[in-house]
Amino acid sequence: MFLKILTVVGLASFEIYAAIPAGFAFGLPPWLILASSVVGGLAGVFVAAFLGDRIRRFFNSNKKPTEAKPQTGLIYRIWNKYGIIGLGFLGTMTVGAPISLAVGIGFKAPLQKLVTWCCIGVITRCAVFTIIGYYGLKLL
Repeated sequence: MFLKILTVVGLASFEIYAAIPAGFAFGLPPWLILASSVVGGLAGVFVAAFLGDRIRRFFNSNKKPTEAKPQTGLIYRIWNKYGIIGLGFLGTMTVGAPISLAVGIGFKAPLQKLVTWCCIGVITRCAVFTIIGYYGLKLL
């Protein structure tokens, strides 16, 4: 049982879409799947935030200053329209927290606010997909 829970936590640290179905396949109760996926997802957020900030600092320390590029394109429009909340919450709900954090670090967003909204997104995403999985299996 412990290895099954640990597997769900490990999968959730990378991708919640794989962790929740794995928990149901292992026969774990829904509350345990939710708790395990939340713990793994939050661990993934903090690891990505810690490593992402260090990687950015490493590359920027060896980089020569260049002229500013014009801020045009779809990503910049979304960033200007929705900001940190859109990137942290909606980005986590769609593509995942590590990618949202990487994009936010690239845009030089405040890391503390971005991590907060990514954590809220992870908790919401785990709850929604666990409920969908539970009731989806009840229909079978």
